[in-house]
Amino acid sequence: MTAPLHDTSADAEKTAPADVAGPAVRKSVEGRSLRQIAWSRLKRDKLALAGGIVVILLVLVAIFAPLIVSLFGHPPNQFHQDKIDPLFGTPTGSFGGISSEHLLGVEPGNGRDVFSRIVYGARISLLVAFLAAMVAVLLGTVLGIVAGYFGGWVDSVISRVMDMLLAFPQLLFIISLVSVLPNDLLGMTGSSVRIAILVAVIGFFGWPYVGRIVRGQTLSLREKEYVEAARSLGAGQRYVLFKELLPNLVAPITVYATLMIPTNILTEAALSFLGAGVKPPTASWGQMLSTAVDTYQSDPTFMVVPGLAIFVTVLAFNLFGDGVRDALDPKGTR
Repeated sequence: MTAPLHDTSADAEKTAPADVAGPAVRKSVEGRSLRQIAWSRLKRDKLALAGGIVVILLVLVAIFAPLIVSLFGHPPNQFHQDKIDPLFGTPTGSFGGISSEHLLGVEPGNGRDVFSRIVYGARISLLVAFLAAMVAVLLGTVLGIVAGYFGGWVDSVISRVMDMLLAFPQLLFIISLVSVLPNDLLGMTGSSVRIAILVAVIGFFGWPYVGRIVRGQTLSLREKEYVEAARSLGAGQRYVLFKELLPNLVAPITVYATLMIPTNILTEAALSFLGAGVKPPTASWGQMLSTAVDTYQSDPTFMVVPGLAIFVTVLAFNLFGDGVRDALDPKGTR
């Protein structure tokens, strides 16, 4: 009997069904959802993961501020005059009075615990940043999708409003508004009024940035086949807007929201530095920096600590936002 001209076992392996090939082959062709693909990309970005961990820690610090202060600090508005040099008004000891009792030292002049004020200041910064981002995203999404979908005079009116708000001097407007508003407003008093004003104004002036992105994406998506199919089946405009278009806009909206939060943190800090933020004695990072201007030569630690808190927070949010953007970008290389 003549030997076969070629190896039949190799052909058998090639023609074998997928079940015979074993679980490894089946696993290699298993489909993945968009969420799984985005998560796998995000996991490979170590800087983004590090930023996300820092963001989560900051949020937990803001939520559990009273517990953390009770364990590691002192009440944020409690004075410790025994820690202050009566002649120069600076903290006794080195590096601004840092010790096991005061982890980040004490404030010049009155001796308030810097660690406690940094922890409580995180509450103000993150609260204003998140709420203002929510206001901006809500307004920008609704108005952007309406402008992009309907077009015509609706698009022209909304686009001109966006251009006007983008050219408006936001900081000067907030400073002017704070100076004329009363201390009591709609049942709120003191710092609550300032926080509400900051959230409303920063969010209101931030929605055009989201609106432009949503409008541009909507102009592209409204001509897609699935939108035409929904219209041909008798779907109403509200259904098309919020059931067909909005789910496909979640990715760019999420990316821009994560990048908007650090900008809001810097805006709140700048306004507090200029005296238009929360009222003393409420702790705020920008307010601490403003106080440190008069004492930075004799006690530079008091300026470094809140400045470093702002820097780390903004950097963490930016790294995480960049990672989310790369993970959700279908054309990304990561």
